[in-house]
Amino acid sequence: MTARPPVRSVTVVGGGLAGFTTARELRAGGYDGALRIVDPQGTPYDRPPLSKAVLLGRSSGEDIRLAPPGWYEENAVEVLTDRVAKLSPSSGGVLLASGGELSSDAVVLATGGAARPLTIPGGDHPAVRVLRELADAEELRARLEPGSRLVVIGAGLIGAEVASSATQLGASVTLVDPVPVPLVPAVGPELAEVLHAMHAQRGVRVVQGRPSRITAYGPAVLVEVPQDGAAPLSLPADVVLSATGITVDTSLAEAAGLAVREAVITGLDGRTSNPAVYAAGDSARRRGADGSLLRRSEHWESALLDGTAVARSLLGLPAQERQPGWFWSDRYGVHAEAAGAMSAPGSTVLRAVDGAPRLAFRLSPEGRLLGCAGIDSSKAVRAARRLIARGARVRAEDLRDPAVDLKKLGRE
Repeated sequence: MTARPPVRSVTVVGGGLAGFTTARELRAGGYDGALRIVDPQGTPYDRPPLSKAVLLGRSSGEDIRLAPPGWYEENAVEVLTDRVAKLSPSSGGVLLASGGELSSDAVVLATGGAARPLTIPGGDHPAVRVLRELADAEELRARLEPGSRLVVIGAGLIGAEVASSATQLGASVTLVDPVPVPLVPAVGPELAEVLHAMHAQRGVRVVQGRPSRITAYGPAVLVEVPQDGAAPLSLPADVVLSATGITVDTSLAEAAGLAVREAVITGLDGRTSNPAVYAAGDSARRRGADGSLLRRSEHWESALLDGTAVARSLLGLPAQERQPGWFWSDRYGVHAEAAGAMSAPGSTVLRAVDGAPRLAFRLSPEGRLLGCAGIDSSKAVRAARRLIARGARVRAEDLRDPAVDLKKLGRE
């Protein structure tokens, strides 16, 4: 078998967490070849603070940088504020929108995605905003002031976090979602209900339904939401946030002939159908060891691990086994997180504190821990995640009892 020639130049397309992590881990692992990051926004920054600290004015663009400016010079990582227009994997060519062309032994696609557009009449009104980039957060903050009316479409993680932040800014918030209780698949119905109830407790109006149109109403707009068996609601808004997810950017991959199915298909090492091209982050979808396509993840840790996996592959190191999936979210002063699969077949066990559900566990029919979600319970979720990774059998009564230390369970 012919050995692969050594990689002496790497171009990372996209400066989000996955792309930055690839570059950082390459240098940390001893790679000393040419290394560049191409992104239209320039220096990489972290996105989770956009809906919280940045929107609240507590953090600036400088505060959320993934590395200080000096790091790039010290580590010989070139950052190009540009957009990649085309890949030519066979020749290693990377054509930039500015007209320049790069030559690279390996290309890492960390292109992420764009906020999903609101495809209803009036969805392109200037009052309708999205939250995906730093400029989006700064624009939204400029529009929110005491008494301003905000309608948030989508009550997932981003929508809920923005609703929380906007109330702190004094805005009047209405949250619209098609399901009665969002996040049930992610944290289970019991904790999802606790989290969703926090909106009304903080004065947020919650509306179930799908907006059908947005119309101008003087300097503001009206968001029309049909109601079953009743007249549609017309919600006045000075600003509307569309928080209905992202559209994955696979345009470069498709044009280059790479395998794509909802996202760019990769192996566990991040390599695509072309051995000179890798993919990581929101725009990538891995195949498991058995060849099956795994579920795509848009969470922060997944992007971090994807970038690490790509760097290890480029360094000639084996892929590392991953822990069960994990995510977190902050709203109204509480911290929610979950690990594993809360919607897997099985049963749910609750652990209450002061009479309210604080932890939810998902058990398989055989008694193995499959998932855990918690509110202000980080240590417990971390311990449960280790149990999930081990496939540990646990007793429901131990999970239910607040006096039982999860770290001591599953020691068979």
